[in-house]
Amino acid sequence: MAGHSDLGRFLRQCRADLTPEASGIAAETQGRRVRGLRREEVAMLAGVSVDYYTRLEQGRHTSPSPAVVDALARVFQLDAAARAHLADLARPARRSDRQMPAQRVRAAMHQLLASMTEHPALILGRRTDVLASNALARALLTDWTLLPPRHRNYVRWIFLDPDARDAFLDWPTVAADVVGTLRLYAGRHPDDPQLSELVGELTIKSAEFRTWWNGRHVHERTHGTKRMNHPAVGPITLRYEALALPGDPDQTLFVYTTDPGSPSHDNLRLLGSLAARTGPVPGTAPSTPARAADASTERADPS
Repeated sequence: MAGHSDLGRFLRQCRADLTPEASGIAAETQGRRVRGLRREEVAMLAGVSVDYYTRLEQGRHTSPSPAVVDALARVFQLDAAARAHLADLARPARRSDRQMPAQRVRAAMHQLLASMTEHPALILGRRTDVLASNALARALLTDWTLLPPRHRNYVRWIFLDPDARDAFLDWPTVAADVVGTLRLYAGRHPDDPQLSELVGELTIKSAEFRTWWNGRHVHERTHGTKRMNHPAVGPITLRYEALALPGDPDQTLFVYTTDPGSPSHDNLRLLGSLAARTGPVPGTAPSTPARAADASTERADPS
């Protein structure tokens, strides 16, 4: 997936996206065929030889030193998430035939989620797999329990369920960021076969995913705001916090809140009341066409 051949691709994308003006280089206006930097310009700014940098881009050298990684991150003006991704891609090859251990959510965490009746909450694992969620999260987003185990995945829902596109008022931003999150994971776990399956499926089925996956955007979700329009209660603006869980660095607890006294707060409370009285809320079940396709390809969950 995101093995060391991707180091060169990532560097080429960074170089193409950075203009001479942004990097402080006075670019000549005549004879320049590309918008981005040239290899010799990157090498000069990073303090390495042109031959060495060329070998990095061509995949003939795949393990630059931490000092070179830092220099390239500075040249390309990478944020913390993109810099971490570059460091992941630059790590020495570490292929292993050992099966990744199955992820399990502790019973105490399930109890904690169930007790959070006023706040949607869910736990995402590897590849943004949805490992657990409370009733309000299922009412707000979708009822993951109705999906085959292998299809309980946040990225997959965002791109393949039409209701997800309608739910987020800023869907392009949400979708691009979640692709960046998946890319960050891919750099850390390049040999995950289920990641390869997920990316392959989404690349075939979604042109938008294919376009963003071929880019270089890297995103780490720590906190932020989501604007949604729920079919049962109307608009809801939520803040979320992402909390890494001890014992498994690939499990993250997401908790959503609203501003007290706001229309969003009232709408979220109404949604909770509807879910408590009637069970599944209209608009939160996976779309029927997707369910039919999923049922035909259901497999046992290996994790």
